Amino acid sequence: MIQSVLYIDIKKANIRVILLNFFGFALLFLTGLHHACFSQDMGDQVTQYKLNAGYYHMAEPLMASKVGQDINLRANSDIGNAWVGLYQTKDQTFNQTRIGWDSSFDLGLIRVQPSIQSASGGFLSGSVGIETGEKMFMGVGLGRTNLKNYFNLNFDPNDSWTLSSGYRWSSQKFISLQIVRDNRENPDQQHVHLVYRTPFSGDDRFLIDLLYKSGSIERQFIRKYGLVTGFDWGNMGLRLAYDPNVNFTHTDMRRFIFSYRY
Repeated sequence: MIQSVLYIDIKKANIRVILLNFFGFALLFLTGLHHACFSQDMGDQVTQYKLNAGYYHMAEPLMASKVGQDINLRANSDIGNAWVGLYQTKDQTFNQTRIGWDSSFDLGLIRVQPSIQSASGGFLSGSVGIETGEKMFMGVGLGRTNLKNYFNLNFDPNDSWTLSSGYRWSSQKFISLQIVRDNRENPDQQHVHLVYRTPFSGDDRFLIDLLYKSGSIERQFIRKYGLVTGFDWGNMGLRLAYDPNVNFTHTDMRRFIFSYRY
């Protein structure tokens, strides 16, 4: 599915954005409140939050704004991971607020991994994945949206099936291969990720994500390569990415994302 950007009148969208932000922060608050109560009873650790601030540069002559900014707050707890985020162009001709939740349920031989997401403008999406194996693991998944306009910050096709396999030495060190292929509007569009993450000193970690994408853009078939590198120093992290033909458009994107855990 080619994700498109809908330019909206920000003044008219303010009420929806405010409501979506309210429900998002309420979801984060309730997630933290539930986990805080659970921690007092069971002695478990408190909810951890992660704040991401992203800067996106788009190389496309016809775009009204070539710079995008995103901020995302994520809470991790026993009832899953909840997040709320806001993306907007630098000239504020477009903005979109989103909220979401995902989790993983261990059923013995398999782990079920559902997720849901909503964004201003009426966008809804959901996915479910099934994974098996500990050291050596394999997984399959399916994602669906309501086809409303959405600035896709996932960057992979959302209406898609996924296949994945890999090996974990530990929770902090793994290698995986994942295929994400559109199975709805543009079934020849596909991403292939080769991801490797490893610690290199204490809490410091290094990540590399090699991307190969192929598929049609307005009857032109492309084959391109992208790259994400990531570094984590204790509670801080940095991601640098180059993504050609992002979301199967004619736009090349460079991303700089800073994160802080607390």
